Amino acid sequence: MHLPFDEHGILLRRDAIASGIEDDWLHRMVRTDELIRMRQGAYVDPAVWVPATPAGRHVLVGRAVMQQYDDRVALSHASAHLRRGGPDWGLDLSTVHVTNLFGRGDRRKAGITHHRGWVGVHDLTRTEDHWITAPGRTAVETASLLPLAPAVGVLDWTLHHELTTREELDRYASEVMREWSDSPVLKLAVPLSDGRAESVAETRLRLLFRTHGFDVEPQFEVFHPSGTLAGRVDMLLRELRLLVEFDGAIKYGRLLHPGQTIKDVIREERAREVLLEELTGLRMFRTVWADLDHPRRTIERAIHASTARLAG
Repeated sequence: MHLPFDEHGILLRRDAIASGIEDDWLHRMVRTDELIRMRQGAYVDPAVWVPATPAGRHVLVGRAVMQQYDDRVALSHASAHLRRGGPDWGLDLSTVHVTNLFGRGDRRKAGITHHRGWVGVHDLTRTEDHWITAPGRTAVETASLLPLAPAVGVLDWTLHHELTTREELDRYASEVMREWSDSPVLKLAVPLSDGRAESVAETRLRLLFRTHGFDVEPQFEVFHPSGTLAGRVDMLLRELRLLVEFDGAIKYGRLLHPGQTIKDVIREERAREVLLEELTGLRMFRTVWADLDHPRRTIERAIHASTARLAG
């Protein structure tokens, strides 16, 4: 039997019933793993669900929720952030967030967290026949529920993709803190946010060094004597005389050209590293994801690298 999935691979029970498909048949499809039940009244094609990331599955559930609700709610908070493609590091993916547009809210039921709050015409945008909170509001409300580092990561991403401005973040943060006094993280997170960060890893690395008292210059550019750009590094630690780069498989994957391998990219990166060190007289300091979970050790490595450079 042909299933009337939508373009995202979602099938609501009400649509199945309208197409002449009975509940017993739906239950049988679920038992045989030919259909996956995401939540009450909402199913999804296994070909879509199985390969999806945790964030991708959250987005699918959020889409189903918005199809099940009417225009009295808007997708919001982390769910709106993820819908726009934002990073999921540090986010709770267990519940879909919606904001009720007519005053009701502040409850969690059946995997949905309902929020209340005043919503103006500029706080919403329309997408796929439902409401979603504006990017600036989404970022601030998401950050207000997170620890500091993930909060800054959300704000950085939104700024980097030019979905909001610092002025807009400041305004929304003031409104949230005025209405909800239990959001002290925003007082720290918004001033710390920086749209030059190109990834959560860069955000975390910047905060790691700042926490230990070092000034950080993100996206530092190095030029040839002729004035042409030689390259750009993730950040500069001027006090330690270090150029800092974060290495990751995704980053190297972005650098791949047709016919190249990761080894080819690594060789090119090494040549680039030597060039930038020669042009600046500074040393390259490379980090990976594991370093972010061991901040003291990473700081000690950076100081040692700086000292070794000076001694040389």
